[in-house]
Amino acid sequence: MPAWRALPSVLRDAHRTFVDVGNWSNGDVVRIGLGVSRPYLVTNPAHVHEVLQQKAAIYPRGDDTAMWRSVRKFVGDGILAEGATWAASRRTLAPLFRPTRINAMVDAMADAIAVAVDELDASAATAIPIDVGRELSRIVCGVITRTFFAGRITVEQALTIMAAQETIVTAMAPRILAPFVPWWLPMPGDRRFRDAVRAIDDILLPVLRGALREPGDGDDLLSALARGRTEDGDPLSEKQMRDDLVSMVAVATETSYVALTWLWPVLANHPDVASKLYDEIERVVGAGPVRADHLPALTYTKMVLEELLRLYPAGWFVPRRAAADDVLGGVRIDKGATVILSPYATQRMTAWWGPTAELFDPERFAPGRAAGGERHRYAHYPFGVGMHRCLGEHLFNLEAVLIVATLLNRFRFTVTDPSIPRIKVAGSLRPARRVEMILIPVERSATR
Repeated sequence: MPAWRALPSVLRDAHRTFVDVGNWSNGDVVRIGLGVSRPYLVTNPAHVHEVLQQKAAIYPRGDDTAMWRSVRKFVGDGILAEGATWAASRRTLAPLFRPTRINAMVDAMADAIAVAVDELDASAATAIPIDVGRELSRIVCGVITRTFFAGRITVEQALTIMAAQETIVTAMAPRILAPFVPWWLPMPGDRRFRDAVRAIDDILLPVLRGALREPGDGDDLLSALARGRTEDGDPLSEKQMRDDLVSMVAVATETSYVALTWLWPVLANHPDVASKLYDEIERVVGAGPVRADHLPALTYTKMVLEELLRLYPAGWFVPRRAAADDVLGGVRIDKGATVILSPYATQRMTAWWGPTAELFDPERFAPGRAAGGERHRYAHYPFGVGMHRCLGEHLFNLEAVLIVATLLNRFRFTVTDPSIPRIKVAGSLRPARRVEMILIPVERSATR
């Protein structure tokens, strides 16, 4: 696609452009002219599988793509690196995200969520609109401080970190839209980016150094990093531990906060879905509180969240750099070329999801439908594919159900603006405006 067509469209609405190009090409690999930069857009699920799994060695993340340059300036090396550094971090961190560990903590997570939701009673009683993003941040922080930090950081500190993350992913926008601009040339957002990274380090580095002095024998994130070892058996460097710590805070908070912010305007526009969701939570949970035993029966809630991630994946694009010449879908990819994959585009394309691809329909994820071969396995990949698949996927799948079930078990809601927000250009998929809603307490004969 020539630059005269692609560049204005990408600058105006990059998300929409990727979907339109994917539909126009019917999933063929397409080179998009963006002036100096001419990346290949990959939207076919079979090609996604090739790039992220079958040929992952040919398509590493690449420090010289605009996205990864920005990310690495934030998180450094560690779990988001490649090779031996990535492997050492994976060995240290993967056990913290084992399904058995996370499953054992579900009731503790539910308790932390319930305590945070209790604080919404006052707003509900007075019908004061709440800022959904802010309140979700507070709820998520209550969970991660308990489950991953064993109380070593406070909820207030975690909120400060999340606010800085918000600045970082939005400050990346100019460089994402202009990937050809060299890093030595200042751009809008650079100073905010650096200041936000410094604010996170000012909180986490003293906590990390305290954990190194007293590592303990717990299975929290800081203790695991303090005990971590390289392939040669040496302790991890402070830099690698810092980088992994920052990465894991982002992993444990970003998807839950970002994805769930979209849920409320979506439900407001689909009252039939909201009604089924209320009915299931009322039937399964009753007067509450939500417990681990309830999760297997919250089938429709999980379907709603899967569909939410289909239309609003937090990681909306995934850049890779070809480390060798290759052929992808019959198209020659030269060594050094940038390849962009977009879950946002693939997950909205009519070729894989039919003529109603952009309509919100949780029934797509009804038990048995995906297994029945209705769609390609990699037509839905909000957490990535292959060895770099997000460690926090299972955590999200439990935490998000707990948050939604707890909130809707206690409240009904009306959003102050029922329109679906536009998308902000950022490192992850964020609404372009604040989402606000008014909570209405659920009346029951017996309450919690």
